[in-house]
Amino acid sequence: MRNAIKHAIELLQLRAGPASVARTTIRKKSLVLAYHNVVPDGAAIAGDRSLHLPRAEFARQLDLLTQQCRVISLSSLSQETYADAKVPRVVITFDDAYHGAVTTGIEELAKRALPATIFVPPAFVGGRSFWWDAFADPEAPEPLADLRRYALEELHGADHLVRDWADRSGVPAHPVQRHALTATEDELRIAVSQPGIELASHSWSHPNLTQLGESELMNEMRRPLEWLRERFEAVVPWLSYPYGMSSPNVEKAATVSGYEGALALGGGWLRSERANRFQLPRLNVPAGLSLNGFALRLAGLPLR
Repeated sequence: MRNAIKHAIELLQLRAGPASVARTTIRKKSLVLAYHNVVPDGAAIAGDRSLHLPRAEFARQLDLLTQQCRVISLSSLSQETYADAKVPRVVITFDDAYHGAVTTGIEELAKRALPATIFVPPAFVGGRSFWWDAFADPEAPEPLADLRRYALEELHGADHLVRDWADRSGVPAHPVQRHALTATEDELRIAVSQPGIELASHSWSHPNLTQLGESELMNEMRRPLEWLRERFEAVVPWLSYPYGMSSPNVEKAATVSGYEGALALGGGWLRSERANRFQLPRLNVPAGLSLNGFALRLAGLPLR
């Protein structure tokens, strides 16, 4: 019942005046979208369900984007001006380099000749799972908030520490579907052979960067860029903060490590070319967001 009411409200907002007015006000703004995984047709969805978007839903969102926005690459975000813009600009990004995103997601982008940036944590490349998928209860409708909070605050978000703690505590790991494991180097290489697809850094091993000492923090910053540049040509010096978590100290480390900018995980429209380049907002696109809800976000309206 709640979902039916929510969908009805979304439809009403789209058809009413506020959506039209909002579209006019955002035409000279930019939006960076944050996706995680794209699930192939017929594959089961498990793990942290909010991260795993079915292919058909992703395709519908891309079609809507091409109708209402101009999709640009992350690397060109700072190279263009807002003058004379008739539609808003949108950047598509993927965190974590999931197999489904790097294969199925890129296939959908290639059909439409759309650019995107994949943020890679190299320590996981090669078919590994992430702790938040491995320890998500397949019988629970939502991920365990308490586990996430403990993992980020007490275990620094470090995968090996979370798994060690789970083993000692008797918390069972669950099988993870292939699409929810990370991509291989070869799959990343095939992805960037598509025009407009770029790779960037998601730190080395996806910890909570705000919890690290200076030496470990600098290693997490510099090592992934070196690894990516040794193997691929389509690499841009941008960072996506793991878990969306940063601090002034983390931003400073990103600056001295040679990054041009860094992205958070929350927020919305980029309203100014003079925004802090190391705390740029992104709109997270969770699985389960209706197409009307997605359209409202593109119109610059918040979801109720």
